[in-house]
Amino acid sequence: MLVKTFGSAVYGVEAITITIEGHLAPGELKYFIVGLPDNAVKESTMRIESALKSNKLHWPRTKYVVNMAPADIKKTGAAFDLPIATGILAATGQIKCIDHLQDFIIMGELGLDGSIQPIRGALPIAIQARKEGFKGMVVPLANAREAAMVQQLDVYGVSHINEVVALFSANNKQEPLKVNTREDFFNAQQFFDIDFQEVKGQENIKRALEIAAAGGHNAILIGPPGAGKTMLAKRLPTILPPLSLHEALETTKIHSVAGKLPENATLVAKRPFRSPHHTVSDVALVGGGGIPQPGEISLAHNGVLFLDELPEFKRTVLEVMRQPMEERKVTISRARIAVDFPASFMLIASMNPCPCGFYNHPEKECTCAPGTVQKYLNKVSGPLLDRIDLHVEVTPVSFQELSSQPKGENSSVIRERVIRARQIQSDRFKEQEGIFANAQMNTKLLREMCILQPAGESLLKSAMEKLNLSARAYDRILKVSRTIADLEQANQIETHHVAEAIQYRSLDREGWAG
Repeated sequence: MLVKTFGSAVYGVEAITITIEGHLAPGELKYFIVGLPDNAVKESTMRIESALKSNKLHWPRTKYVVNMAPADIKKTGAAFDLPIATGILAATGQIKCIDHLQDFIIMGELGLDGSIQPIRGALPIAIQARKEGFKGMVVPLANAREAAMVQQLDVYGVSHINEVVALFSANNKQEPLKVNTREDFFNAQQFFDIDFQEVKGQENIKRALEIAAAGGHNAILIGPPGAGKTMLAKRLPTILPPLSLHEALETTKIHSVAGKLPENATLVAKRPFRSPHHTVSDVALVGGGGIPQPGEISLAHNGVLFLDELPEFKRTVLEVMRQPMEERKVTISRARIAVDFPASFMLIASMNPCPCGFYNHPEKECTCAPGTVQKYLNKVSGPLLDRIDLHVEVTPVSFQELSSQPKGENSSVIRERVIRARQIQSDRFKEQEGIFANAQMNTKLLREMCILQPAGESLLKSAMEKLNLSARAYDRILKVSRTIADLEQANQIETHHVAEAIQYRSLDREGWAG
């Protein structure tokens, strides 16, 4: 007897439907799985047999062949346990409504007692199932809310193999899970545990981060220990524009594939903030592995990647970020497969100005040996610094500022200004595919959208000559100038916009590092 069930394999952030054919035939007891399965799929035999016998379900004593098509795609992981087990139950007559199996994608890992464990990638699997016209999906209970975000798809969450048998019986009364995705999403967007209002002083740093948020610019904060660099960076997501539904779906897919979504999660409602430790490896940051998985730069997609103590990161780790920062995606190539992971993130980095941390400190003296400061700064390559639009010096906060009662602007007020500036940019780039903010402008758009007046052009020329800036730094200054003008809702880039943008090139100044 031949029975077909359907599962799904995730590659990158997309899913491919897998047809699982089970054939029960007379012969000696043998169990075969073909169609390029990995060891985890081959081991499903033991898990399925134990799960069925533990629940007094019949295990066939004849030859049973499982084919997983298309056969040229590698099948990985234990999530194929449930569709294979369902096929065995149907072939042996223990599931009566065999015709209904054609309408469902079934995925789940089986425990030896018949319990069903969570899987990765439920959201992209559900999206592909709807696209291919499946009526429903059977997933572990822990993944049900995630899959139920996809409309026009009946999602059933199951926690045990007996529930699957009941689901495909003639008297099934189980109702599919319904999730009000939009309501949950918009309610969760408004609440943050932290706020810019809690930050005393540092008005110039808040201004720089507001500009970075308004234009999607990368920034680096340079200052002594305890000046508030990390605290300020952690509050950046509170002033970024809210995620759109499309951005939230993209972000949630990546986190689903990586297994980073919490149990019973729905859409990711807030922009991600990823802060990997400086011991992170190249693969962990960019993504990869035998079965390519997203790295930290993809998990920060549509959000913020914060690299604390930038010079302490291995140089090779930092250099592999250069191409993804420009192209806003990363391609992981292997012998059998190449996958693209999106990586449109804002890079916020922080660093001490020297090993002791007190170079240029207004009160404490730097104890580093001559040449040490420059050697420390040289750990971060020039090409990487060129890709960072804003270089901001963070100075310590005085006791008077720390002990003052008046509070600064809260994040919601700053966020409104950022949203207005982003709306101007959205209107400006509405004809340009894949460009939503000033930081993403290419050279052609830069020449069209960032026209300087004679006074501004003269000021920029002088800065280029004195600071010996690169062509990329010139482009960055123009982009930042355009963002500052957008925050003021000005059509033209004025001289004071250019002057402020030039101030945010601290590390380009001659003699900064002694």
